[in-house]
Amino acid sequence: MSDTTNVAEFSVSEISFAIKRTMEDTFGYVRVRGELGRISRPGSGHVYLDLKDDKAVLAGVIWRGVASRLKIQPEQGLEVIATGKITTFPGQSKYQLVIESLEPAGVGALMALLEERKKKLAAEGLFDEARKQLLPRLPRTIGVVTSPTGAVIRDILHRITDRYPLHVLVWPVRVQGETCGAEVANGIRGFNALSPDGPIPRPDVLIVARGGGSIEDLWGFNEEEVVRAAAASDIPLISAVGHETDWTLIDLAADVRAPTPTGAAEIAVPVKAELLNAIDDLSRRLGSGLVRLLSSRRTELRAASAALPAPRDLLALPRQRLDTYSERLQPALRATLRDRRARLDTANARLSPATLQRTMRYSAERIEVLSARSLRALAVITDKRRHRFEATAQRLSPQRLSERAGLSREKLEGLASRFERAFAERAKADRARLNAVDKLLESLSYRNVLQRGFALVRDDTGAPVRSAQGIAAGAVIDIEFGDESHLTAVTGSTPAGGGTASKKARTAKSSAEPKKQGTLF
Repeated sequence: MSDTTNVAEFSVSEISFAIKRTMEDTFGYVRVRGELGRISRPGSGHVYLDLKDDKAVLAGVIWRGVASRLKIQPEQGLEVIATGKITTFPGQSKYQLVIESLEPAGVGALMALLEERKKKLAAEGLFDEARKQLLPRLPRTIGVVTSPTGAVIRDILHRITDRYPLHVLVWPVRVQGETCGAEVANGIRGFNALSPDGPIPRPDVLIVARGGGSIEDLWGFNEEEVVRAAAASDIPLISAVGHETDWTLIDLAADVRAPTPTGAAEIAVPVKAELLNAIDDLSRRLGSGLVRLLSSRRTELRAASAALPAPRDLLALPRQRLDTYSERLQPALRATLRDRRARLDTANARLSPATLQRTMRYSAERIEVLSARSLRALAVITDKRRHRFEATAQRLSPQRLSERAGLSREKLEGLASRFERAFAERAKADRARLNAVDKLLESLSYRNVLQRGFALVRDDTGAPVRSAQGIAAGAVIDIEFGDESHLTAVTGSTPAGGGTASKKARTAKSSAEPKKQGTLF
């Protein structure tokens, strides 16, 4: 046995941290290519994952701050290139890769990720044509989400100025890089959050634009956050990302996809000169139509006036009637005045002072007579009401009321006793009648017949079978016996003729095969 007393002695912590320093100093930053395996996202926000190939597995961790800035989110089965530094975790004696950036391993992986994300979002209905909005014919304000320094915004502004100058709002964003998706989504949501009556006008149309590039350059417009913001936009949105052959997921979620940013400007606004020409053409057509309409109405009016009779002919008969009535009016007025004067003289003669005095004396005498009669009648009525009141008061004495209450109570008790006896007799009679009906029903029930050895056969609808000739081959029948048991059977084929020999053959077949339920006849 060799002497080991000269070997250096370390504590667990010393050896663990020595290994940690050695690995970090040896490897530093590395780029590792592999397939993502197990992925864990605890509540802390960090991401723990495995990078693997066909021979080994390397543990990895993405701290929360880095995970929120990744261009792509780690998904199991995705082949990636991870950049970071190798370190150890002394608490579990394991080494791991602290990942600071993550990118797909080539265009093939990006396309696979893009296709999977497209299927996921399509399943949620974000690309449905039914939810897409129509663009306004004449927008007043256009919002553009793009880079403020690129050629794209200059092309859009130049095209809008040429076609139909109007107010353009620009939301500056990065159109490439890690923060591209978040900034574009914030721009779309920011324009939608503007108030229509606020100091900054709310756009009628949105344009999300970027020039051409590789799939990596355009990847920010494939982020879920951008697609969901475009699909949720209340303002109609035009996607103009890349060249005509470039397609991103925002193109599928937008209301309209333009082949280029310049094409988006052409789609958003019409040509002002063409509108003015159309208005002039419509104005000329309207003027010509009014001229033709007035000419037609003038011709119709002349034709109608030519068919009307002359005014003197129309007024001849009324003028003659007026002359006749005028001649008859003066004599009629004189006669009416004479009649009214005669009636006035007659009334004046009746209204002399002596006549009025006689009428007043007669009326005064009549009033005195009626007053005396009224007083006498009032006295008589008062006496009668007093007598009736006194008689009623005598009848309503406490003693009389007590006597009447006692008589009523005795009468009520007698009626209650008679009701109880009558109810008992009626119930007894009804019970006897019900028992008789029950016995009659029992005597007439078909179950008594079944108790004597008979059976009841029903078809599959529950109707009784009265003859074997009415049963088709293969029909299902139900047989009920006297002990309420049932047997279900399937009929066999019936020989032609259906005579006595056939019945015997069916009976013999049934007895010969007692264990087969499928054939009875």
